[in-house]
Amino acid sequence: MPEPHDPYVRVRGAREHNLKGVDVDIPRDVLAVFTGVSGSGKSSLAFGTIYAEAQRRYFESVAPYARRLIHQVGAPKVGEITGLPPAVSLQQRRSAPTSRSSVGTVTNLSNSLRMLFSRAGDYPPGAERLDSDAFSPNTAAGACPECHGLGRVHRTTEELLVPDPSLSIRDGAVAAWPGAWQGKNLRDILDALGHDVDRPWRELPAEQREWILFTDEQPVVTVHPVRDADRIQRPYQGTYMSARRYVMKTFSDSRSATLRAKAERFLVSAPCPACGGSRLRPEALAVTFAGRTIAQLAALPLVELADVLHGTSPTARVLTEDLRSRIAPVLELGLGYLSLGRATPTLSAGELQRLRLATQLRSGLFGVVYVLDEPSAGLHPADTEALLTVLARLKAAGNSVFVVEHHLDVMRGADWLVDVGPRAGEHGGQVLYSGPPEQLAAVEESATARFLFDRTPAPVREVRTPSGQVKVGPVTRHNLRAVTAEFPLGVFTAVTGVSGSGKSTLVGEITEDLTGVGRLVRVDQKPIGRTPRSNLATYTGLFDVVRKAFAATDQARQRGYGVGRFSFNVAGGRCETCQGEGFVSVELLFLPSTYAACPDCGGARYRPETLDVTYRGRNIAQVLDLTVEAAADFFADTPPVARSLGTLLDVGLGYLRLGQPATELSGGEAQRIKLANELQRGRRGHTLYLLDEPTTGLHPADVEVLMRQLHGLVDAGHTVVVVEHDMAVVAGADWVIDLGPGGGDAGGRIVAAGPPAEVARAQGSVTAGYLARAVADS
Repeated sequence: MPEPHDPYVRVRGAREHNLKGVDVDIPRDVLAVFTGVSGSGKSSLAFGTIYAEAQRRYFESVAPYARRLIHQVGAPKVGEITGLPPAVSLQQRRSAPTSRSSVGTVTNLSNSLRMLFSRAGDYPPGAERLDSDAFSPNTAAGACPECHGLGRVHRTTEELLVPDPSLSIRDGAVAAWPGAWQGKNLRDILDALGHDVDRPWRELPAEQREWILFTDEQPVVTVHPVRDADRIQRPYQGTYMSARRYVMKTFSDSRSATLRAKAERFLVSAPCPACGGSRLRPEALAVTFAGRTIAQLAALPLVELADVLHGTSPTARVLTEDLRSRIAPVLELGLGYLSLGRATPTLSAGELQRLRLATQLRSGLFGVVYVLDEPSAGLHPADTEALLTVLARLKAAGNSVFVVEHHLDVMRGADWLVDVGPRAGEHGGQVLYSGPPEQLAAVEESATARFLFDRTPAPVREVRTPSGQVKVGPVTRHNLRAVTAEFPLGVFTAVTGVSGSGKSTLVGEITEDLTGVGRLVRVDQKPIGRTPRSNLATYTGLFDVVRKAFAATDQARQRGYGVGRFSFNVAGGRCETCQGEGFVSVELLFLPSTYAACPDCGGARYRPETLDVTYRGRNIAQVLDLTVEAAADFFADTPPVARSLGTLLDVGLGYLRLGQPATELSGGEAQRIKLANELQRGRRGHTLYLLDEPTTGLHPADVEVLMRQLHGLVDAGHTVVVVEHDMAVVAGADWVIDLGPGGGDAGGRIVAAGPPAEVARAQGSVTAGYLARAVADS
């Protein structure tokens, strides 16, 4: 029986995902780092087990009625956990982005700024004091009535609605109208109203064109459709809707992303003429502080805002000091280039997590476990040092900090290391080591130990000679001011710089239209699918080949089963109880909804008759359950499948299951699947590959595998451009473009460009010192 004051969190029998009955003891009140190769099970231990159990215990103490209102996770698969304090999770998952969510709302800084204007702002003579809500664009009291607090209005023009004025209405001049019957209906109504639908658009009188496109009237007329010989069509009452009204209604009301995207093509977005893009009512904009409106202060980078906030009256002094103390941790985490008005959807997952971390620093919680998911993701080495300081402060405040991390500097700064492995997927799931970092060196099977302690210099690689160059710019966007860059072709280029220096903006300007680019492929970290129906096999096209193999078996042919029979997305061969999902949602009134294996198919997704058909002794469900590694052996003599699986193995994804849902894949895994998909295609001609931080979420051992593939592409005559913070990757590049020197307005220019050894000596570059160390090690 543990002591009442046992200083350890003790986990016994953890079996979540690939964990193999793990027993581990982790001290409280320390900075503990969970590490291991990608897919080894470290997140399953830190988040899926320790955090999930802490959250479950918290919900147990909440009143049953309130429990229904909270999204709950189910109980983790674990024997027991003792010594576990309450936990706070800071993950990189972003909630559904909304244009109303901003840096100010995420950090609660907007509330403090609104209070400052309400209580201590300079009001026009005779103006009534406003409540703090009146300074928010997200409330009826504060939002500009014209744009409803969005700051932009959507308008359309004749040129957008009618791109080809030589066409008649019957021939489709009004491109914005819907297709099929609805479009024909609007044309027939216009005909009934007396408009000439067979005359070229440009020959119609201007007032008629204006009315057809922009009227708000909705006349109802009797339409006598042209009779087809094979069917009788009766007259009907038709209501007219102008092209603008149709586009605006579709854009604002439609739930179909496709229809909304189509409508958006006919709209131009412009700053609201009433509020000038500030999103607020005139009454709120008439109030100033330090000579500026709240909209002007919200547009300033936080580092500048902190300098502006100096209170004069006692009330103002209290409020400005509070605001500056809240801004301080955000600046400390290297996010001073952000403004309060910056929309959340434009932030990276790493920036969003660090903003939440800054908010936690102010919360003053004591005795909790903070569980963080790769807080160094997307951080320049200079910002990683600041991050370690912040984590140390959380610990010093009397908390335990558990971090899932791949960054070697964060591991070196830890008090305790938990190394999970030895490899990924079913070859992982064991705790190889739990203890002080320096003793990991003795653990032979640890992939982490080799990178943490091995000082053997990497083999020197010859810098390649470019075959040409692509000129980008001059670019003036975000914080870039007329920047021109030259990207060499036929080599590996790394774009570096501190967070917010303009790297992604610059690389985003590379398009296929530029001379020398040829084919352009962007490999990003966006999910490969948003539902569990999308998986590794469906995305890579593997599933089509596998289903054809099953349909070609004698059993399938005898029963008349086609390829569709082996799909779990359409009726026929799938289990209809769970509609091919493999699980059903079980509603428990006061407990979290839980997912249970389908009672009919037991999670197999298919009907028993479909599962009777086997290919080499396995049914379709068993094949989907194979790992990429096992499937490569199984399909070794099926060339299309073997090639596809081979590329997945080459990028280090042998541990994933073929049927693994897209929703279970990390951003790094999704990016490598896309890269594998690209690698298996026959490449003709030159291709330029663009990757934004491809090593995010990757263990150094996985980075090696990925770099081998990317350098292989360059050796085959292609060009690779990466935005990267990992100095080991940058040191192995042929060319480096360093932006800076700072973030936001302090950045946005090219500080240095050249081979890594040259950039490592550049004056005025924040990157140079860190790169010099990596170049010396290589």
